[in-house]
Amino acid sequence: VQLQASGGGLVQDGASLRLSCEGFGRTFSGYYMGWFRQAPGKEREFLAAISSNGRTTDYADSVKGRFTISRDNAKNTVYLQMNSLKPEDTAVYYCAAKPFSWSSQYDYWGQGTQVTVSS
Repeated sequence: VQLQASGGGLVQDGASLRLSCEGFGRTFSGYYMGWFRQAPGKEREFLAAISSNGRTTDYADSVKGRFTISRDNAKNTVYLQMNSLKPEDTAVYYCAAKPFSWSSQYDYWGQGTQVTVSS
């Protein structure tokens, strides 16, 4: 499956953004999806994940309560709603897919979308 992330931009401290990740391929609805980010000079960080049917989600402690992952399989799209953004949320955000929740790694990655939060 090919993934294309969008929705990033420059926002102020406390603002909200919704990222989208569209999947191209018939089997998008069968994939477990995740969102990650990478800030300059830092390692890639897991943010959130969602099961293929959307019923199960998982979040990193750093974003729990502020970020919400969801998906619309009819639109082949997974979303990341980000609220109360902080300057430390500045990073390139990536979506990724893997065939099973227990897979050790994600097999497919989007190109990333830049999120910049100004203070």
